[in-house]
Amino acid sequence: MTQGPLTTEAGAPVADNQNSETAGVGGPVLVQDQLLLEKLAHFNRERIPERVVHARGAGAYGTFTVTADVTPYTRAAFLSEVGKQTEVFLRFSTVAGNLGAADAVRDPRGFAVKFYTEEGNYDLVGNNTPVFFIRDAIKFPDFIHTQKRDPYTGSQEADNVWDFWSLSPESTHQVTWLFGDRGIPASYRHMDGFGSHTFQWSNEAGEVFWVKYHFKTDQGIKNLTAEEAEVLAGKDPDSHQRDLREAIERGEFPSWTVGVQIMPAADAATYRFNPFDLTKVWPHADYPVIEIGRLELNRNPRNIFAEVEQSIFSPAHFVPGIGPSPDKMLQGRLFAYGDAHRYRVGINADHLPVNRPHATEARTNSRDGFLYDGRHGGEKNYEPNSFGGPQQTGRPLWQPLDGLTGATGNHPTPVHAEDNDFVQAGNLYRLMTEPEKERLIANLAGFIAKVTRQDIVERAIGNFRNADADFGKRLETAVQELRG
Repeated sequence: MTQGPLTTEAGAPVADNQNSETAGVGGPVLVQDQLLLEKLAHFNRERIPERVVHARGAGAYGTFTVTADVTPYTRAAFLSEVGKQTEVFLRFSTVAGNLGAADAVRDPRGFAVKFYTEEGNYDLVGNNTPVFFIRDAIKFPDFIHTQKRDPYTGSQEADNVWDFWSLSPESTHQVTWLFGDRGIPASYRHMDGFGSHTFQWSNEAGEVFWVKYHFKTDQGIKNLTAEEAEVLAGKDPDSHQRDLREAIERGEFPSWTVGVQIMPAADAATYRFNPFDLTKVWPHADYPVIEIGRLELNRNPRNIFAEVEQSIFSPAHFVPGIGPSPDKMLQGRLFAYGDAHRYRVGINADHLPVNRPHATEARTNSRDGFLYDGRHGGEKNYEPNSFGGPQQTGRPLWQPLDGLTGATGNHPTPVHAEDNDFVQAGNLYRLMTEPEKERLIANLAGFIAKVTRQDIVERAIGNFRNADADFGKRLETAVQELRG
């Protein structure tokens, strides 16, 4: 900021910023003290509505570097050659907590990456888990209501959480992840990230591939036990945010090795699991993770509100060569994220420095609205026009889906040969070591034991029993011991 006198918002110099203007010594304050009114009015409006989910977050800028040739799979320009670098902004977050909640809690972590590419911004809005609780966006508001505060008690209620999860058996896989060792990362730097959804890549020839993104932490995985997290959350609610900021300040730049699983489009119809079901993973034995790049964070935001709180990410922000899949959760998010930002930050949120394209220029016919900055001047605001305005390219960003048939209707997600709601949760449990299983059982039992209704308890345990008989039996015993 340039040196000089303190001014009002309109630029007039401020004579006295210590004392408000009154009618004589000790008299009432005057309405004509416009500095006082300006400051109080601005202060009342300094916060915008917090995110309904992922409210608690931290972010940093960095660089993504391509390390492998992926041009046979995608025509995305930022992936076009080995060694190419793209500026990124990455926002980490917890899901259920409010803006002032603690960092060290058992909760999924958001892992949202904005790539400032020369073809526009590409947003990859993921988590630190490869799966999610539900597979259809129509259930998302109901799910989040169970995680948030009860309308009567004002607190998160175990009854609500386990009632929904037990009635939604597709959540069993993600819940097994969440209550395992990786449910409470030690820091944002020491956890993996995933795109979670399946996305479409298409190359110059128009060939289609389905992909899943993986971000493997180069710092190594570190987690907290439930007991460690309880102490840390009380002592230092800002632990994860502080750790990230201070590591970058020290020059200890965190990084992730970026990989993708690639499935030829023709494989999708007959793959043993539905490849677009967000509650499932693609086993690496079927589609190994191929390294494609490295992401490094090396610059902290200068203003948290402007660059973290006002940052927006939308899975609908694609670039040529990358597009959506028929994943029903992704399809819902294509609308929901942009709509949330238009409500929360404003219709011109994309004009803010953290959100606007950095490697190209946005050329649209959208004008006006709250906080419009007049950047278009007197240019025409329609297309087509005869005055040199921007024109459509005629080339879609992604390839169309084919083979779609049947009547419209409220159809469930298609089931493939080995699909059910429990098989992958059971596989995950059986991969765990005995100490990992013991901690998983203890974490789950401690929460389920708080449920007041026995029918919900039995239904919840039944889902884990369906995943693995030993899993269910041990959990039932642990819950009974806690409930007396």
